[in-house]
Amino acid sequence: MPQGTLDVQLINAKGLKNTEFFGKMDPYVILQCKNQEKRSKVATSQGSNPEWNEKFLFRVSEGVTELKMTIMDKDTGTRDDFVGELSIPLKTLFQEEKLPPMKYNVLRNKRYYGEIKVGLSFTPSVHREIPQESYGGWKESSY
Repeated sequence: MPQGTLDVQLINAKGLKNTEFFGKMDPYVILQCKNQEKRSKVATSQGSNPEWNEKFLFRVSEGVTELKMTIMDKDTGTRDDFVGELSIPLKTLFQEEKLPPMKYNVLRNKRYYGEIKVGLSFTPSVHREIPQESYGGWKESSY
C-alpha cells in the first residue's frame, strides 16, 4: 500500500448550483483524505464560478483510496448550505505520481451540478534499509 504525501492544488469551480435567493454564494471546500480534514478559504461573493488557488498536503497511509471533496456555501446566521460533492479515486495517482489539473464533476443528489478543477501529486515515502553495522551496540572484534 502506498505511503507518502498527497499534494492537492484546488484551483477553481465552474457552473456550481447557486444556493442563494439573493446575492452570490460564498463557496468553500472541505477536503477529506481518510481521517484528515482540511478546509479552503471562503471565496466571498464569487457565486457559481469561484477561484481558490490553494494547496493542501495530506499524509497518505494504509487504506487511503480516495480524496473526498464537499463544496459548501458559507452563510451568516444560518447553517451553511450544501452545494455538491465528489470523490477522486487515487489509484492512478499512486502509479503516475502526478496528474495535471483536471476537471471533475460535482454531484448533488446524484445529478451533475458543475465541475471543479484540481491538480494532484503524490510523493512516496522513501524506506531505506539500514545497514546492520549502523545499529550500534556491542560488536565482536576480529583479531
